[in-house]
Amino acid sequence: MVDSEEVGDEVHVSVSESHLDFSNPSTVEWLKRIGLWEQQTMEGPPLKRRRLGWDVPDPLLLSEAARLQLHLASQLLQVYPSLASGQDKQAVDSCIVHSDSLCVDTEKLCKADARKLQNGPGDQCFAVNSPSPPFHKDDQDGHLNFIVGESLTSRYKILQKIGEGTFGRVLECWDQEAEEVVAIKVVRSAEKYREAAMIEIDVLHTLAEEDRSGSRGCVQMRRWFDYRNHECIVFERLGPSLYDFLRANEYSPFSIDLVQDFGRQLLESIAYMHNLNLIHTDLKPENVLLVSSDYVKVVDRKNTLMHSVQMRRLPKSNRIKLIDFGSTTYDRECSFSTLSTRHYRAPEVILGSGWSYPCDIWSVACIMVELCSGEVLFQTHENLEHLAMMERVFGPIPSYLVRRSKGKAYKYFRHERTLNWPDRHTTRESIRAVERLSELRDLLGKHLEKVPSALLSLLERMFCYDPLNRLTAREALQHPFFQEFSRH
Repeated sequence: MVDSEEVGDEVHVSVSESHLDFSNPSTVEWLKRIGLWEQQTMEGPPLKRRRLGWDVPDPLLLSEAARLQLHLASQLLQVYPSLASGQDKQAVDSCIVHSDSLCVDTEKLCKADARKLQNGPGDQCFAVNSPSPPFHKDDQDGHLNFIVGESLTSRYKILQKIGEGTFGRVLECWDQEAEEVVAIKVVRSAEKYREAAMIEIDVLHTLAEEDRSGSRGCVQMRRWFDYRNHECIVFERLGPSLYDFLRANEYSPFSIDLVQDFGRQLLESIAYMHNLNLIHTDLKPENVLLVSSDYVKVVDRKNTLMHSVQMRRLPKSNRIKLIDFGSTTYDRECSFSTLSTRHYRAPEVILGSGWSYPCDIWSVACIMVELCSGEVLFQTHENLEHLAMMERVFGPIPSYLVRRSKGKAYKYFRHERTLNWPDRHTTRESIRAVERLSELRDLLGKHLEKVPSALLSLLERMFCYDPLNRLTAREALQHPFFQEFSRH
């Protein structure tokens, strides 16, 4: 049992024999589910990459508040003995109301120590926040259910949902301790998403170690914690993504000056990552955020008619930051697997010939074309059609690249030379989609009054089919297109 005695404002707790078996993963999982076991780290990365297991601390190493947390758990265990096995899920759900009532008493006991953090094994930090926020079951997909205005632990008050994706949800929250607005990525409770979150946490820590000032253009992680089986990553609050800004402007393209600035910043961030042996692998406008949400409205002269004035938004600040490192990998871990969002996927990924740093450069080039045109360059969802679109814009894929795939790409080609498109399965819609495309110069010319030769030269070298001959991020930054920009 965990015995407690209150003397004035101080609480004295002695830990003797407990009903809880801390070596039982089911018991720990139950504690996490009802919100009485919370892990939080402010400084370091996870103990090991790809590790999801909990380091169960010796109760003697816990802070006073954490011991009281175990006292509360022991009380619940006496009321619901079947919880010890972690198998009686009905009992787990039934005890939530009881746990909330016990938390009221615990809040008084923990008053002097509720914010205290105590390092446990492996430099992990264990914290207790009382009372526990209301419990909501996850939805059927493992997303955290929440109500605006409630708390995510006692520290963060939920203001609104600002995003949702395959990985989970992003909530805008008020950090009551730091007194600032933050964005919290709440990852789905499924194991594969929790694993990806731990990888992202490790990458974010690596990026931050070499960039204390936050000047390298990668989003900064404030801290991370586990909340009711959801990995939660706290970020600085940024503005909208470049995709959201384009959409708000009805997909009216950015000016060439902004494309230069965004492209330069993006390549600087990628060069920084590549220097750390990191490959992002999922670059797209949705993962590039403006630092500020502020904008001004100006007359859109290109789309303004004689009797109708069209307005468009311009960001007040051009600063951007790169986000979403859940798919980021170290160079030593590169494989032949498929990666990145379809529209920004490099040819070597589709051909199965192996990928590395150059796949990020191809994605950046796709983003720059999209910023110039307001349209996705390769709007496709199928490999053969995707390759046909590439050939329409850049010409035939060299046969030696097909052979480099060691047979994986042969199904897309006749005699390893000619793309097998259209084939008997190709639809009319697919043919029309490919034929709508044209050479890169002509595509850009539809949206730019004059296509800068330096821009065309840069993109052609970033879109090189052979990843071995494609520009690196550092080489691209030395290209005349960005040198001209730096003199403006």
